[in-house]
Amino acid sequence: MAIVKKLHEDGWKTVYIGSQKGIEKELVGNSMPYFSILTGKLRRYFDLQNFSDVFRVIIGTIQAFFLLRKIKPRVLFSKGGFVSVPVTVAAKWLKVPVILHESDITPGLANRISIRFAKKICTAFPETGDYLPEGVAEYTGIPVRSELFTGNRERGLSFCGFNGKKPILLITGGSLGAENLNRIVRKTINPLIEQFDIIHICGNGKIDASIYLNGYRQFEFIKSELPDIMAIADIVVSRAGANTLFELLALKKPHFLVPLSERVSRGDQILNAKSFSKQGFCRFKHEESVTPGILLKEIRQLYQDRTQFIEKMQKSDMLDSIGKIVSVIEKNC
Repeated sequence: MAIVKKLHEDGWKTVYIGSQKGIEKELVGNSMPYFSILTGKLRRYFDLQNFSDVFRVIIGTIQAFFLLRKIKPRVLFSKGGFVSVPVTVAAKWLKVPVILHESDITPGLANRISIRFAKKICTAFPETGDYLPEGVAEYTGIPVRSELFTGNRERGLSFCGFNGKKPILLITGGSLGAENLNRIVRKTINPLIEQFDIIHICGNGKIDASIYLNGYRQFEFIKSELPDIMAIADIVVSRAGANTLFELLALKKPHFLVPLSERVSRGDQILNAKSFSKQGFCRFKHEESVTPGILLKEIRQLYQDRTQFIEKMQKSDMLDSIGKIVSVIEKNC
């Protein structure tokens, strides 16, 4: 959506092709026409639904072919995900240039399939080029939503009911929350609340109503208030999704990362966290090694050393990601 805004400013018209039941349509809103196709999830494990999803992907590819033939786009930009594969295949058939964007260090399954149809793949991390065919990678970083920079401290304090006398710790497990991280956090609430006011974004249906403490606010998720929440956060505990990392970097928020375990992911968040840690932007621990005691120690150390992390982030070569991606699109369409 950040790229779409820039494209519209430059006189482009855009349309969006997404799934029939996903959240994309709500996020796109009225900013551009939305078309949906059938598609199936690309699973790495055995599931009976894999068999029916093969046919959904085939049907979705045919739908995408006729949609693209009708729309006649100059270029297709794809962020990956299981919806993207039928569309990139159809674009290749119709000789529509394909530009991909990969948020993680190693390409996800959808982008690995789509690379063969793409002219360029924009990468969030410079290391990603090592995993791609020669000449196809373009290091651009990740676009950061401009509204994140509009946060207001007074609004954030009022929304949370804090007086601003304590430093503020933001804990987030991502859009779906993180049950294991939530459990560990709640075991450290009492000692943490002595030093911090705490904002805990714990995920849909994951609020613990039995915990009610002054200085501890739980939210399932945050929407329009997020810029104000980020404005008041002194330090952050988070998963290591690439979009979140680049937002924390752009806002210069010291952070402690607990990336998703390889038991439930392909390990991309671990690589993301290692990259940011190597550059001096954060502290991180593997989820398996994080206990309540270690979490408490890491948070206190992060706050104590926060200035050095801010200085490192201020010196980073943060790219004009939106401008670079739009430039790649314009040069390859």
